[in-house]
Amino acid sequence: MTEQYVCNPIGRVSSPYKEKGDAPAQGREKNLVSRIIIDPRFAGGLEGLTIGQQIFVLCWFDRSARDVIKVHPRGKMENPLTGVFNTRSPARPNPVSLTLVTIQDITDNILTVCGLDALDETPVIDIKPYSRSIDESKQFLKTE
Repeated sequence: MTEQYVCNPIGRVSSPYKEKGDAPAQGREKNLVSRIIIDPRFAGGLEGLTIGQQIFVLCWFDRSARDVIKVHPRGKMENPLTGVFNTRSPARPNPVSLTLVTIQDITDNILTVCGLDALDETPVIDIKPYSRSIDESKQFLKTE
């Protein structure tokens, strides 16, 4: 059974990474500045965001392979082959990326961020705030 879902971008990335080989495995490895240009229809959703705040940016890696189930982590053949859901590989059945970035500037409908690993013109599908009390894993550990 194949279900179809509609996911409309809320914006696009303006990035120094123009081709696949330009981007680091993780954005924080180079920590370069990118801009997220939010569609004006969604600009009101930026209200409350602040400079210095950390946010998760979810992108649709539209140029990634979608038929990959196993990869060598970080693209290194010396790493054992493992299931794609145990990696941060951009190649996956649904190429959704999740990157924690820091807001450097907010001007109208444009967020300038540091640490994004997306290629130029990558669709942005959502933005969510980082919350230490929610996102730190020790919150969920039970000790009995």
